[in-house]
Amino acid sequence: MQQIIPIFMILPALSFIISLMINSKNEKQLSILSFGTVGLQLLIAIGFVAAWLYKGAETLNVKEVVLYSTQHYEFFIDFFFDGITAVYLVVGTILTFLITIYSRYYLHREKGYKRFFNTILFFYLGYCIIIFSGNLETLFVGWEVLGISSFLLIAFYRERYLPVKNAVKVFSIYRVGDVGLILAMWMSHHLFHENITFLKLDQYDLVHDVLSHHSEIGIFISLMILLSAMAKSAMFPFSPWLPRAMEGPTPSSAIFYGSLSVHMGVFLMLRTFPFWEHQISVRIIIGLVGLLTSAMAAPTARVQSSVKAQIAYASIAQIGLIFVELALGLKWLALFHFAGNAFLRTYQLLVSPSIVTYSIREQFYHFVPREHSVEDSIPKRIEYTLYMFSLKEWNLESLMYRRLWNPLKAMGRNMAFLTVNRVGAFVLPVLVIGGFLVFNKSYVPSGLLSYLPSCFALISLVMVLKAFTDRKSVRVSWVLIIMSHCWVALAISFNERFSFSDVALYLSGVLVAGFIGYLTILQLKKYESDVNLTRFHGHVFEHPKIALVFLLSCLGLAGFPITTTFIGEDLIFTHIQEHQVILASIVSLTFIVDGLALIRIYARVFLGPHIKTYHESAHRSS
Repeated sequence: MQQIIPIFMILPALSFIISLMINSKNEKQLSILSFGTVGLQLLIAIGFVAAWLYKGAETLNVKEVVLYSTQHYEFFIDFFFDGITAVYLVVGTILTFLITIYSRYYLHREKGYKRFFNTILFFYLGYCIIIFSGNLETLFVGWEVLGISSFLLIAFYRERYLPVKNAVKVFSIYRVGDVGLILAMWMSHHLFHENITFLKLDQYDLVHDVLSHHSEIGIFISLMILLSAMAKSAMFPFSPWLPRAMEGPTPSSAIFYGSLSVHMGVFLMLRTFPFWEHQISVRIIIGLVGLLTSAMAAPTARVQSSVKAQIAYASIAQIGLIFVELALGLKWLALFHFAGNAFLRTYQLLVSPSIVTYSIREQFYHFVPREHSVEDSIPKRIEYTLYMFSLKEWNLESLMYRRLWNPLKAMGRNMAFLTVNRVGAFVLPVLVIGGFLVFNKSYVPSGLLSYLPSCFALISLVMVLKAFTDRKSVRVSWVLIIMSHCWVALAISFNERFSFSDVALYLSGVLVAGFIGYLTILQLKKYESDVNLTRFHGHVFEHPKIALVFLLSCLGLAGFPITTTFIGEDLIFTHIQEHQVILASIVSLTFIVDGLALIRIYARVFLGPHIKTYHESAHRSS
């Protein structure tokens, strides 16, 4: 049966590639391809699960392909199938099949009809990679696919201001979760001295023996996994991104933020359950996070003026309870809870337009006063306080801005001294000197050698912060991002066992994507004189091919799994030693801001209301 597992990834991948070649005006072919592919996948999934259960429901593991291997490191794609995968496969395939059929008529004659089905198939590919992943590296491939699919679907109405703005906000939270997963992979390499698979994590004796000698490292890995799950499943304090993500079409809201994507954090916790189930302190934190999220989201859902926001917060409250169930060790109850919540929220979101219409009609013809509720039994002062907190969504979004994004922006604005001339006069020579010293470490004093990686990584962070906050030149920001990767490579090169081939693997994707992106910017400037970062320009409407190439360049530069940089980023963290916490923190923060800077450049140059007045332009509040 192991030979059948790769089919679940191959089928949606082929369908996605074929959908790119279909003419955008041929709606019938696009829709038939989409729900035909998912329908066939559903039939195969039901047959596969039935045969798997009949044969005794044994855990299946397939080591598919080794992408990169050295004496101390191996990056391979591994697939895994058990009861958790079976539930997520059946639920996800059924819901995706229903959504594709529903969208065929819902999006009829919509300008972005082809884009929508392209993205849905791409999302489904990432979803299958995640649920079949046999190690953290394979899971991270699907994790990244889901992140960019989410951004594209939230910004589906790309001629409007708010969808694009909210898409960037959601991507920023996803980026925090991505780095949490990278740090978990980093420390797991040092803990197990290998690319650990989920099959081995199920071995109690192995995990117990390792954690008994390295309990602090085990807690760190578990907390990083929890951070990723919290960001993906909109747990406290990341909850406000979920209602913001409802800017996309109703079908995408149903499949992404009502049912499947928002439960990926739950899947991550279920998949890593054998690792953290005996860490009592971690389970207490998971339970508190879930309980706090439910207590915050439940009253917030009741005061929302938008039906989508109500459903979003109601879903968050249920996912918080699922986290509590996981903390109590009730993982099969959590799995059953996931299936019920996914089907319910999908149904609610799909019928929400009709419900709003009926409710408006009932208000005029059959008004019913509000019935007595539980809030009426508590003191009014507490009731009104709770109401105001819920109405303001507990100020979590402003808290995130004050404590995270605004300090980063302030640091970037203080880098105004970094001009093109100064970068060329100072930074480039230092980079060249640093490269020379990598191969001639005898020239470096022994007392200084241990501090150089952190110093060079800090320079990389300065570069990318400047690119993140720059509002003038697109080309300067782009070059700074490329140089920040060079500084990261230089910083890690001073650590032991980091060979030239490792640097080449990491920087090859960076330089290729960076060069193509820079040429794309120059090509755009031939047609448009106004290309800067002061506002959204919407150039995708007149230059869609240039926009697509630039988006691919951004993804390649950000470490998306289309270039060798994806493997290189994981490789870099394996060469950061477990005691180098400061270096790991600086590099991880660099990667967070790097992704944000790239997606900000793409959004401001190509998305949003068009800068030319002869194009239709929606108001900011629409």
